[in-house]
Amino acid sequence: MVQEIWHLDTRRTRSISAENPTGEPGAGGRAIAGTGAFAAAGLGRGWKVSPSIDLGPGETVTLADISGPGVIRHLWLTTDRSILRDFTLQMYWDGAPDPAIAVPLGDFFCNGWDQLALVNSQQIVVAPAGGLNSYWPMPFHSHALVTLHNGADRHVPVYYQITYVEEDIPDLSGYLHATWRCSDPLGAPAVHPILETGGGPGRYAGTYLAVQPRADGWWGEGELKFYLDDDAEYPTICGTGTEDYFGGAWNFDLEGAYRPYSTPYLGMVQVIPPHRIYEPHQRFGMYRWHIPDPICFEDSLRVTVQALGWREDGHYLPLEQAHIASTALWYHALP
Repeated sequence: MVQEIWHLDTRRTRSISAENPTGEPGAGGRAIAGTGAFAAAGLGRGWKVSPSIDLGPGETVTLADISGPGVIRHLWLTTDRSILRDFTLQMYWDGAPDPAIAVPLGDFFCNGWDQLALVNSQQIVVAPAGGLNSYWPMPFHSHALVTLHNGADRHVPVYYQITYVEEDIPDLSGYLHATWRCSDPLGAPAVHPILETGGGPGRYAGTYLAVQPRADGWWGEGELKFYLDDDAEYPTICGTGTEDYFGGAWNFDLEGAYRPYSTPYLGMVQVIPPHRIYEPHQRFGMYRWHIPDPICFEDSLRVTVQALGWREDGHYLPLEQAHIASTALWYHALP
């Protein structure tokens, strides 16, 4: 829990960027070589000599290697916004061999498709013209490692800043996890698995969903279902439709058009192309953050979404050819 801004204590703020790769006190802006060296010629040290890094095709770079305890409070990054899904963001907590977060960069920032969408939410902000901001708090006890992999076929510049606070972490704190799953095509049954995890306790914190229905008409009749702990065939939490889960209603259709929206905890920020409706190859991106309404589980959690359309004869239509990609975020006792 973030304390009041006026509360003075012993916490210390540190920040890692290409200008201060270690985050050490007094170590920022000291580079004598870097991607800005030519532009800074004649100005000397301290004048934006190293504002970014160059990331080659197939390369993985360590953005941050931090000793704890602490909490990452803000991550800002920008790069080639046309290929955001070609990058993979990974985060490891407390020496775990496998990443707790392993997600395409675009999907982590609610931009799963190849056209930039601006996002104005509590946890994720995407600002003009491609500034990617995360405000998900990420606590760790002893160590945090953040990497970025370039899966594209060209060199790209990467500008970034990771701000964290050195502070003690309560024993009952959870680690942030995120996983990405893609079904393309979905197949039968038309149910996409968003998350299946055990070894709780934990709290489910958010969903980003990228959908291409590949069928005419309305595509969002499917329910999101949360199977908690001992649930077997039937879930404890079951919604009434995809647009309902993301806070909308009635097909997102307002006077014959989809209306994108972005609010603190939920939104539909991508409609591609924007001025058409009920077409099979349109693409959609939606998010919901369970901050005021976390989904708590003691041991295990399974989350699914149905891909279900609507036929003109009044019957449901399973969308077996749909493209669905999901990013699930949750806090977990295990790193």
